[in-house]
Amino acid sequence: MEPNQASQFEQDELTGDKILSGHDYDGIKELDNDLPKWWVWLFYITIIIAVIYMLNFHVLGWGISQADEYNNEMAAANVIYQKQVGDNILNASSVTVLTDEASLQAGKEIWVKSCTVCHLAEGQGLVGPNMTDEYWIHGCSIGDIFNIILVGVPEKGMISWKDQLKPLQIQQVSSYIVTLKGTNPPNPKEPQGEKCDS
Repeated sequence: MEPNQASQFEQDELTGDKILSGHDYDGIKELDNDLPKWWVWLFYITIIIAVIYMLNFHVLGWGISQADEYNNEMAAANVIYQKQVGDNILNASSVTVLTDEASLQAGKEIWVKSCTVCHLAEGQGLVGPNMTDEYWIHGCSIGDIFNIILVGVPEKGMISWKDQLKPLQIQQVSSYIVTLKGTNPPNPKEPQGEKCDS
């Protein structure tokens, strides 16, 4: 602190201006300035907002709680989801085989992009099993295929695709896999699992 500043503080004390708080520690003097008016009013406004919020949500119950708002949003999203994907493909027990050309083409595109690494392009099998013969490890119905794609087989290295593919996409690729049965591609992997009658 410069000498002229110190003398100014001393003069303020002598004239009765309350700039110093009276706290003195190791030669350091604490000032007692008023807070800026905008800061004080901002503080008062936050108190008023807090009181209004408390009355609205906790005393009078006029507002919608966060839990209720979340539940409302989830219900609305579920309605939209049901309209987009349909009720018939939400689980393995109710899924049906798609036979239209557009769905099978979409399923083939998913197959080429995601499945050929382990099952090869024609489904003859590499790391994954042969998808073209009559022998299947986890069942050969459309529901079985849908479920295996949905949950995966982690112990065999197959991931669950439920986070990457929508139910409709899983139905499409499952339907495409059904078309691979009996196609007799070159160099098929040896049969695995049990023979399917269907």
